[in-house]
Amino acid sequence: MRGSSTWLRRLCTGAIAALGLALLPVGASAATTTITGTATDRFGLSFTYKIEVPSQWNGTLALYSHGYTFGPDNPAEDVGDPATGAWLLANGYALAGSSYSTTGWALQQAFADQTKVLDLFTSKFGHPKRTIAWGHSLGGMITAGLVQLYPGRFTAALPMCGVVAGGPGVWNQGLDSEFALATLQSPFKMVNFTSPSDVFNNFIAASTGLAIAQTSAQGRARIALSAALVDLPGWFDPASAEPAATDYAAQELNQFNWDNNPDFAFGFFGRAELEARAGGNYSWNTGVDYHVQLANSVDRAEVEALYAAAGLDLNAELDKLNAAPRISVTNPKALAYITKYITYNGQLEMPVLTMHTTGDGLVEVTDENAYADVVSSTGNSALLRQVFVHRAGHCSFSPAETITAFQTLVHRLDTGSWGGLDPSTMNTNANSFGPAFNVTVSAAGNVVAAPASFIDFHPAQFLRPFDARNAGD
Repeated sequence: MRGSSTWLRRLCTGAIAALGLALLPVGASAATTTITGTATDRFGLSFTYKIEVPSQWNGTLALYSHGYTFGPDNPAEDVGDPATGAWLLANGYALAGSSYSTTGWALQQAFADQTKVLDLFTSKFGHPKRTIAWGHSLGGMITAGLVQLYPGRFTAALPMCGVVAGGPGVWNQGLDSEFALATLQSPFKMVNFTSPSDVFNNFIAASTGLAIAQTSAQGRARIALSAALVDLPGWFDPASAEPAATDYAAQELNQFNWDNNPDFAFGFFGRAELEARAGGNYSWNTGVDYHVQLANSVDRAEVEALYAAAGLDLNAELDKLNAAPRISVTNPKALAYITKYITYNGQLEMPVLTMHTTGDGLVEVTDENAYADVVSSTGNSALLRQVFVHRAGHCSFSPAETITAFQTLVHRLDTGSWGGLDPSTMNTNANSFGPAFNVTVSAAGNVVAAPASFIDFHPAQFLRPFDARNAGD
């Protein structure tokens, strides 16, 4: 949280939108027709929408899904950052998007509202030749869900920094991390919140325990173990270089920073919001062997080194975790709700290109492994490609990188084959947009230069997978 008065209003897209405050003009573009309004979805709920169509429309519509929103501020969005939007309009692409009729974990509403926007667009401008779904963070999750649920309405998809491991797996993995701190460092309640004060008091208890832990070698080792159970990156600021592979102190400090802002806020306030939607606790850690979880973590070496430096017995602490009372799903209907909204079945009927930063500590890059795995299980890997940007931060792509990924997906549609996906080619293409488009936002909120940083990367396994194969779908 950057301001106590606003909390986390739009963590998933706020940093990207901030780019527009400092970008240079992107040049003259054709006249654009902009339509905004309010509509009602099939649940009887109102949402706002925004549609922009250039006078020289090329027939392609980009339907944008925005990220998670806390609080009442929830405008319709049709693009993640102003520079990318201006470029797309100048090059003939139409844009559309909605607010969704609720904030929070609004997948159920987003699926209804985004498809209603498609209907509104068609009624006003005619049926697009192509419709590309795209979005950031929770919007990336929604994007992948839209093309799974409504394949006939889309031509391609670009989920960016998306929660593409699916709801149950992501929330289970977050529970593992909190469980380690609550068991080994200082206790706090993790699930089954009963009131706003219950959520707030336990958030404060967890945050206070985290701050105290950071002051001792033993506490820092336990923070590292907690982080390892979600493969939390040891890299926080998009403006910084990645710490050296053996700089465990720097890695742990960055993991502390991720917990402190924004992960704990989502772990408590976001979880409570979804519990209220779903009807109870939907997460569990029954049957988890934390020795195995750590053995599979990319952060294992860091944990072992910090435990040795702190004089703690790592095996004894893992035994303590394994022996601790476990958390179970409170209401099967709650699990059914987040399984429906959403887990992935791997059934692709169109090209999908995902993009993720390697140093994302809110939606870990290992989500991409989970998505690729379920797609592979259905024999649809030829339709999926994944690209990665070597940078810390959640959705901290530059406009140049975003446009380059979009162009790469369009190339696949134009030619029928994937091409230009090697990092060297993508970096050359992105850097060609010039310095005004090759920027991002630092952890301090400053706009900083960000040369294109596509990288050849293969994410590690997701530690708590759960998809349609587990759900019996």
